[in-house]
Amino acid sequence: MKEFLEGSHAIAEIIKSCQPGVISAYPITPQTHIVEDLAQMVSSGELKSQFVNVESEHSAASVVLGGSATGVRVYTATSSQGLFLMQEVVFNIAGMRLPIVMTCANRAISAPINIWNDQQDSISLRDSGWFQIYAEDNQEAVDFHLIAYRLAEDKRVMLPVMVCMDGFILTHGMETVDMPEQDKVNKFLPAYKPLYKLDTADPISMGLLADPDYYMETRFAIQETMRESIGYLFDISKEFNNVFGRDYKDLLVEEYQVEDAEKVIVAMGSVCGTIKEVVDEQRAKGKKVGLLRIISYRPFPYARIYEALKDVPKVAVLDKSVSLGAYAPVAVEVKSAFFGKKKGPKVISSFVGGLGGRDITMETIHEVFRRLGAKEVNFDFVDLKPELLKEEYGE
Repeated sequence: MKEFLEGSHAIAEIIKSCQPGVISAYPITPQTHIVEDLAQMVSSGELKSQFVNVESEHSAASVVLGGSATGVRVYTATSSQGLFLMQEVVFNIAGMRLPIVMTCANRAISAPINIWNDQQDSISLRDSGWFQIYAEDNQEAVDFHLIAYRLAEDKRVMLPVMVCMDGFILTHGMETVDMPEQDKVNKFLPAYKPLYKLDTADPISMGLLADPDYYMETRFAIQETMRESIGYLFDISKEFNNVFGRDYKDLLVEEYQVEDAEKVIVAMGSVCGTIKEVVDEQRAKGKKVGLLRIISYRPFPYARIYEALKDVPKVAVLDKSVSLGAYAPVAVEVKSAFFGKKKGPKVISSFVGGLGGRDITMETIHEVFRRLGAKEVNFDFVDLKPELLKEEYGE
């Protein structure tokens, strides 16, 4: 059924349909509306679940870890500093192979304090062992939560999934969303049956000490599962399409006007909608430009990116995060997809924009295409304000 909803409320509604037994989160902008709605649903009896109030995000992550360890479907959400506060537990969850789903309402990291959107928070935890999938709009954000539970709880996977949606732009944006009917949700996402759990009747231990004789194999196992899951994503996407009629292909990338393109921008999240507008405008003028949208950042789709871009002469990667003291994170990954390959773009330029919520406008995208010339840009910011730089650094 199609409804005009705020993004956060749409996420709360789909989580209700997933019927988690335990929910725990700590309020932090711009994630708060999601768990606020879920708390109200539990309080009114609309959702039969335990909502655990906690004093911090670290505690919220610990609660859902414990709930999942006892064999219950769980849910949490956070953002920015909250995600960083739960970082210790985030790594534990993946290491214990617990199928937890978390919404990350992407937001900039302090200092200076900033509550607006970029993708620095989730990108900074890219090595934690969580799947990371990035939504372009609220329909995708809703659908990706269903897909996240299916993926996480797959007995071949048993790893947590982070669904990333741009703070304010999506969480507080109003869109028409086709909300899945409960009977279809039940068909696609059956009741959770854990592969293992803490049970006094059949005791096991979890999260044990692993000395040097054992630890490295646990990392190898997660790495291999991530690699193998690229195929599982395709299967899950196909089944999702059969049930709901929305086709996300392989859930790795989206190719938009890439096939014959001479210039392509690579990006993630809601900015891709703006890029598509510019691509359409430029195509109408006869210019061969395109967009490659990365959906799955972990596992990173190296092979798909290579196949999509191997014949494109010029590529620009637009990051909404920065690895201070190094090249931009997504650009580094994209460039490595062509390491040792015989074919590939002659130019792969790296741009960073939108930090701290600065608008990435159509003019910004036009500028990126203009700067995508014969000479490669190893790393540069777009939309910097020269007058502010002059105040900071002088002439």
